[in-house]
Amino acid sequence: MPARNEQDRLPRLLRSLAQQDWEAPLPVVIALNNTSDGSRDVVQRLASELADRLRVFVDEQDFEPSVAHAGSARRRAMDVGLDIVGGDDGAVLLTTDADARPPRDWVRRNVETIIDGADLVGGALMLGEDEAVPLLVRSRWEALSAYWRAVRAIEDEIDPVAWDPPPRHGDHTGGSLATTAVAYRATGGVPAIPVGEDGAYVMKARALGFRLRHPATVWTRVSPRTDARAIGGMATKMQALAGSAADAMAAPSLEQWRERAHWRRSVRLVGGDARVAALEPDLAPMICNIIVTPAVIETAA
Repeated sequence: MPARNEQDRLPRLLRSLAQQDWEAPLPVVIALNNTSDGSRDVVQRLASELADRLRVFVDEQDFEPSVAHAGSARRRAMDVGLDIVGGDDGAVLLTTDADARPPRDWVRRNVETIIDGADLVGGALMLGEDEAVPLLVRSRWEALSAYWRAVRAIEDEIDPVAWDPPPRHGDHTGGSLATTAVAYRATGGVPAIPVGEDGAYVMKARALGFRLRHPATVWTRVSPRTDARAIGGMATKMQALAGSAADAMAAPSLEQWRERAHWRRSVRLVGGDARVAALEPDLAPMICNIIVTPAVIETAA
């Protein structure tokens, strides 16, 4: 995982990884980037303390300002992980964020899903329950979660995907993403772009025919903090949820999602999922023409 100035959050993450119900020691790459706090000392201390459970690799980089962003940092973390597994075609790479806190079965559930036939596994994001969350933020988060469940239901009805069956979520972000080493090599790795490197990687992999799955059993806790380390990350989303409703809750109508699902189905019938993934990024963006509320979701569904 990438980390920038995360000395306060990294201990929680590393202890969560040390508690995984997975054969120890678990290799963990911490890619420190443009860091000015005590993260390295914290990681080294915990690496020694948790040596019976984790094998920690620390990689530290100071990227030039033009490339000092999440894409460069996550690519570096994943590339170092790939170097560690070498040529093992059975290897699985998992990435998360420094302020996440995966449950005990996170590694195992991801690997089991890949053994079951997936090439990529997205994990659902859930607000951590041990940090204070303003009532407004939590209620908006829950309304958006209901909105996305409605979107998934539309997709499953119109354009079901055999290897990504319900019950499923729709998250495949850097907070919880697994990929086979084979898929990672084939795509050339995570794109070093400022925002959306995780989604762009997934699209690249799908366009090459690799299969993405979103099992309900794979999830992680994410922090509700609003002090952002990366542009467009979770903290930016939390800032939006704490702001005006128009900014935070604007979304495409469910009718637009129905149209998109029909488009995907028509393309999939001819060219499969790879063709869908190759063409979809070039479509015009959907228009955010509704403000998400529980009432809007119930009426539109």
